[in-house]
Amino acid sequence: MATEILMPALSPTMEEGTLAKWLKKEGDEVRSGDIIAEIETDKATMEFEAVDEGILGKILIAEGTAGVKVNTPIAVLVEEGESADAVSSAKAPEPQEPADEAAPAQGAPKEAPAPAAKAAEAQVARSEGERVFASPLARRIAKEKGIDLAAVQGSGPRGRIVKADVEGAQPSAAPAAKADAAAPKADAPAAAAAPVAAPAASAASVAKLFADRDYEEVTLDGMRKTIAARLSEAKQTIPHFYLRREVALDALMAFRADLNAKLESRGVKLSVNDFIIKACAVALQQVPNANAVWAGDRILRLKPSDVAVAVAIEGGLFTPVLRDAHQKSLSALSAEMKDLAARARTKKLAPHEYQGGSFAISNLGMFGVENFDAVINPPHGSILAVGAGIRKPVVGKDGAITTATMMSMTLSVDHRVIDGALGAEFLKAIVENLENPIAMLA
Repeated sequence: MATEILMPALSPTMEEGTLAKWLKKEGDEVRSGDIIAEIETDKATMEFEAVDEGILGKILIAEGTAGVKVNTPIAVLVEEGESADAVSSAKAPEPQEPADEAAPAQGAPKEAPAPAAKAAEAQVARSEGERVFASPLARRIAKEKGIDLAAVQGSGPRGRIVKADVEGAQPSAAPAAKADAAAPKADAPAAAAAPVAAPAASAASVAKLFADRDYEEVTLDGMRKTIAARLSEAKQTIPHFYLRREVALDALMAFRADLNAKLESRGVKLSVNDFIIKACAVALQQVPNANAVWAGDRILRLKPSDVAVAVAIEGGLFTPVLRDAHQKSLSALSAEMKDLAARARTKKLAPHEYQGGSFAISNLGMFGVENFDAVINPPHGSILAVGAGIRKPVVGKDGAITTATMMSMTLSVDHRVIDGALGAEFLKAIVENLENPIAMLA
């Protein structure tokens, strides 16, 4: 009997992906555990293992196809002797569903009400008391935003509602779907769907401004869409405030040079960033109330220091997480960071390697940037923006003018999680650790 192979959800937030490459061709034997394809999510290129066994009878989605929705049939397995032609004719209509669903997103104005209609259909389907399957995080977000989960179409495995589904839902869609009888409310779906058309109109109006100029239009890939969505959410919903300090780096630079000379025979070379990671990890232990994340209706205070570090890659960035960083040596942190950064640049990180953490570091000092304000990556409680170390005149402890290497740091803080005094205490601990690196390692 033929078995459909569905587009998998390779991360908790994945809604769609790109079928980058087929590693099996039609007619090949497939065993459970075989790697049959490479799939690009918004963050990484991941291998897809077969669960069932059989013959790859028909590939329904060609390699290189972008925007393939989770749970869309991408291929069919058949048994020995079963006709692939029969499978093709039986299964061919099914892949049209995701294409039809994608049409409104591509900008046809008349299709704009589709999300509201889709929500209404979901409500009708569940009106008979059918259980709504949703992740705990999706339920918390829905409660906070006032969204009726029964009116949300799930994109996760077997229709399960995930975080991305409720983040894109409109609170007004649920009451609109429930109220069939009242005429004024019957217009609500169109009103709720109106903002969906706005981005297309905005894009068209911007393009019109440059109609007489040469330009290149860059299509947004999954990573850029995710960055745009998450950082827009961050600036719109997180009450940021900023704390700034300068750090004297001379003691750290001298200590680093000494350590590197002694570690050279082992092939270890520590960077300033390694010390910054360690200083922040230790500070999270010294000021444990700052080691926290926002969880919708509560704050979660973490015990370990899981530190995320922004890594720039072509077309975007990753924030791989160094778990239990407070317990690791500088050389171990250095080796792990190099490995994570290298795999981030080739999009080979697994989801658990870039998800989580309570705090992040973004260092632009190597580009000569003196200071900047970083955007908090939810649900983190804070992020440290690190600038370049610059030699400048300072007033010494004896009151005399001297020179020192000073580095500017800005701590962006979520005021829902960390208040001003607590944030200042946390930043002070980071500064003291960097200015006294030997004591930090004691």
